[in-house]
Amino acid sequence: MAKVIHVRDSLQIYGYTLDQSVGKHFDPAFTPDLTPQQMLELGVFGGHYFQGEHDEFPASWFVNAKMSDTHDPSLNYFGVDASQSRQEWQRKGWIHEQDPRGWFQWYCRYYLGRRSDDDTRQMKRWKAMRRHVGQIKAACSPGDESCRPAQRQALLHWAYDSRTI
Repeated sequence: MAKVIHVRDSLQIYGYTLDQSVGKHFDPAFTPDLTPQQMLELGVFGGHYFQGEHDEFPASWFVNAKMSDTHDPSLNYFGVDASQSRQEWQRKGWIHEQDPRGWFQWYCRYYLGRRSDDDTRQMKRWKAMRRHVGQIKAACSPGDESCRPAQRQALLHWAYDSRTI
């Protein structure tokens, strides 16, 4: 039986259905390296992605997450700022109404089992980030995490684990 999630936070009042098992039955073309929990624990978005509004997600995701009341790039795994503002995302048309916090919110909901009409677009955006993997491989020695830290952090924001490159 499908589970319905109800969200009421500062950006939306929204309900969605979890049609799939948690972390299972992804589109075969969508193969992220990291789970949302792993991303949060490593340090993404300056620790300020959900601005404290994350009740819809499992509490276990946040036990060891690097979180802050303000955007703090030092909390990012690579210690650098690799983010654009939500306003910039909106200006560029990257925000879909159902996920007002952007790609990572979409991924968290997808990971939990929601499937939506925005899945194809978001997976296409995720796949486009792969070009950065090739750039790091071409410019950096294997295992040199100090090479291109902003690009590596940006990849981490998209569930690519550049630590393995």
